This record gives sequence, C-alpha cells and structure tokens, in this order.
Amino acid sequence: MMRSRWTALAIAFALNTLITWSAPPPESGVLLVANKGDRTLGIIDPAADKELAAIPENGVTGHEVIASPDGRTAYVPIYGDSGVGKPGSNGTNMVAVDIASRKIVGNLDFGHGVRPHCPQFGPKNGLLYVSTELDSSIAIIDPKTLKVIGSVPTGQTESHMFVISHDGRRGYTANVGPGTVSVLDLDARKTLKVIPISPITQRIAISIDDKMVFTSDQTKPRLAVLNTATDKIESWVDLPGFGYGASPTPDGKWLVVAVPTANKVAVVDLRTLRVAHTIDVPKAPQEALVRPDGKIAYVSCDSSGKVAAIRTSDWQVDTLIDAGKGADGLAWAAGQ
Repeated sequence: MMRSRWTALAIAFALNTLITWSAPPPESGVLLVANKGDRTLGIIDPAADKELAAIPENGVTGHEVIASPDGRTAYVPIYGDSGVGKPGSNGTNMVAVDIASRKIVGNLDFGHGVRPHCPQFGPKNGLLYVSTELDSSIAIIDPKTLKVIGSVPTGQTESHMFVISHDGRRGYTANVGPGTVSVLDLDARKTLKVIPISPITQRIAISIDDKMVFTSDQTKPRLAVLNTATDKIESWVDLPGFGYGASPTPDGKWLVVAVPTANKVAVVDLRTLRVAHTIDVPKAPQEALVRPDGKIAYVSCDSSGKVAAIRTSDWQVDTLIDAGKGADGLAWAAGQ
C-alpha cells in the first residue's frame, strides 16, 4: 500500500512538472502599437491580449515606435498626414512617452519638416537612430538629452525604413521611390553602396546572423534577399502578394512577412528561401514583430484596428487583439 502511494505521488509530481514546463507564462513586457488613425500609442498586455491604454501623441501622426532597451520609454516620430513620397504635411518632431505613467515626457524638434519615421536603437552604443526622410538621412540622437548629435546620409530619397546589424556597424535603408537599398557605415557615418532592387521597394528586415537583408518588391509579388557579404541580390522569394513588414524568429529559422494585398502572413523558411506557411489575417496587415521568446508573432492589421497574435509552434492565429484605428508600427518593451 505504501509503495503504491509513493508511486502515485511520484507520477503526480512528474505530471505537474511536465504541465508547468510545457505552458510557461508569456515573456515579461508589453506590446506597443502606433495607431495612425487614432493618433495614439497603444499599450497592449500580451498575457491578457488587451490594449491597456491609448496615449495621445499630440501630433499627426506616428507611424512607428521603438522602446528603450530598459523598457521604460517609447519613442514615436510624428511623420505627417501623408504616405511616403506623397503630398501632405511634413512632420517635424518625435515624442518620448513614459510607459509606466503613460505620459509624454519629452519632445525632440528637428527644426524643420523631415518626415521622421523609423526609430531604431544601436545595439552596442545605446544611441537612437531615426530616418529623416526629407533630409535623405538617418538622424543620430542621444536619447538621454533628446538632442540630434549627428546624421548618416543615405544617398537616396524616400529612405523610409531601415535596420541595423546586430554588431551595430551597418545600417540598411529601404528607399521606396528609387527602389533601392542603401548600405551605411554607422561608425564612419557614410553611405557605402546603393543597391538597385526594383522600381519601388518597401520595408526591410535583417536575419539574426546578419548574413541576409530582405526587402519587398512593390511591382511584383516577391521578396529580395540581399547577401550582406557581397551587397548584392542573392535570390528572390515568391510571395502570395506584395510583401510589407517582416520579422525573423529569434532562432533564425523563419521570416514572418505581412502581405497586405492578400490579407495574409507568409512564413519564409530561411533554409530553403521558400514560403512554407500562409496564414489568413484581418484586412491590410502592415508590420510583423516576433516576441523575444519566439513563441508569438504579432502582425498589425491597419484597416481592422487589430493585432493578430500568431503561434509560431503551429503557425495558427492564437487571438486577435483590439488595437486602435490604423494599427501599424509595433515594438516590444521589456518588463521591469
């Protein structure tokens, strides 16, 4: 009898341990979303799949957002009321938002209309880089003082989005109207090369190992794969429609690509450079962001004001999160 009791207890303990380890809680942090139509910064609780707050940006309007490495501050460039390369107002500033208090705590005035758009943190130096589209440059900002301390010319117009290599040495901009990618030396603050892609290109992503850069042709449904060792197009990936925002998984195996013209998300196998999965999502998916733990890929869906949370374990939509009108740019703010 005693032996059977201990056996039962051991089995129960093992089952409890298995359940605990097979269903870990979401990674600590919050998801940030730039709600273009509402002119707000949304803060989403990833555990509850709920928008906790929508903070007015006091400007027209933020398209993109980034969080400081410590997860305390969000930075939202105020782009203007137009699309890239189109007539409209020219944004002149960027706001800093304290995530805990949900208040604007700082403002950077660029001094003239630059259409500031994509913010990225340097992975090594802690500096903030922001595309200043009308100046054909990337502004370099001290996030502590909110002062511009330098810039990197891109050599092209409409430098809309960009990425930084994980060693912090290189930058790559997607230049929409020219249909090119500029390769930047961020330390020397100069353009190294301009790579022709197509008549129009949009959005940009970089692989975890820094060996590949990806940007979407807007005249054909395909993704350009650039070899960063040669700074040349290495191959093309056929997509189910024109691609847009993309994000790699932390394990380096997959690239998640929003496909707004098809209302789908394409998952590219980075070993074969072919689409391995397609997922239906609400209308006009814009940006993709894979959570740092790699378990969920978030995709903002502009027309529906939703953020699709997609499980990377089976590439199925886990839930649709209500965000604001014109949900676009996404960022992850690490937990305190």
